[in-house]
Amino acid sequence: MDFLQKKGPGILLCLAIALPCLMLGKQLPVVGGPVFAILAGMVITLVLKDKSKLQGGITFTSKKILQYAVILLGFGLNLSEIAKVGMQSLPIILSTITTSLVIAFLLHKLVRIPSNISTLVGVGSSICGGSAIAATAPVIGADDEEIAQSISVIFLFNVIAALVFPSLGAALGFSNEGFGLFAGTAVNDTSSVTAAASAWDGMHPGANALDTATIVKLTRTLAIIPITLVLAFWRTAQMKKAGGKGEGNFSLKKVFPFFILFFVLASLITTVSVLAGVEVGFFKPFKELSKFFIIMAMAAIGMNTNIVKLVKTGGKPILMGFSCWVGIACVSVLMQRLLGIW
Repeated sequence: MDFLQKKGPGILLCLAIALPCLMLGKQLPVVGGPVFAILAGMVITLVLKDKSKLQGGITFTSKKILQYAVILLGFGLNLSEIAKVGMQSLPIILSTITTSLVIAFLLHKLVRIPSNISTLVGVGSSICGGSAIAATAPVIGADDEEIAQSISVIFLFNVIAALVFPSLGAALGFSNEGFGLFAGTAVNDTSSVTAAASAWDGMHPGANALDTATIVKLTRTLAIIPITLVLAFWRTAQMKKAGGKGEGNFSLKKVFPFFILFFVLASLITTVSVLAGVEVGFFKPFKELSKFFIIMAMAAIGMNTNIVKLVKTGGKPILMGFSCWVGIACVSVLMQRLLGIW
């Protein structure tokens, strides 16, 4: 009862915001429910005069429900299917991920972009947009404004990619398989990958680039696991060092992303179950619930975000997002050339 009294009102508000945003996201998949939720949260927090009774639930949603969303995301990953189809794209995926992370690190040093935003934009650009940011943020201790800013940057280039890439692919002379690989490796977020590949299939009847792009994208999603674990150990080392200087007590339990282990377990359950004869569709409700939890969490993050400050400080993160996006697209094309796929 104590939990419901303290957290309930805020959670219910996030739920109320998430429902219409979910519907809007289905109508406009290029934008997506999470972006609508962040924007709605930002607007609502400007209107609310007193959030004190809601803050407990808002914070719980932005932290814990976000982690639950990542765990449920694992039920969308059939590792055996990814192993069969995704291996061809592995060199391209590794190259694009490395490119994005290197660009983010260099710009962090050269332009002095804050460390957490650099990490979130670099990981979001290279792996799977909002889902990667959702998984990484708790690991590095990012605050809600940093998450909102990173999601906004990723969203901007998601929209551009979904609208521009099908025509760009046709101009470059991509094969159907080549465009599927390009969309799966060069577009940030799953919804935008789907939108871009579906547009290509509409332009080229019977192309079936959507299947290739989706599996390549799921293969990219697996990179969440090693990257978040590396970041966790890096943060562990930093906190241990700080603790040694008398700046606080170090606790591995507090910084290690145990929810990522549950994400891996969910992926393994899906894989073993499908091999045992369970229909893939059985896991669809878990995937849908994951998407809804992400939308709820983004609504909470929006309500914890100062929109004025976000606009004032947005220039450098947008530059980073643009640089990562262009770098990934160029490397994806180059690797296809080198591998003889296109």
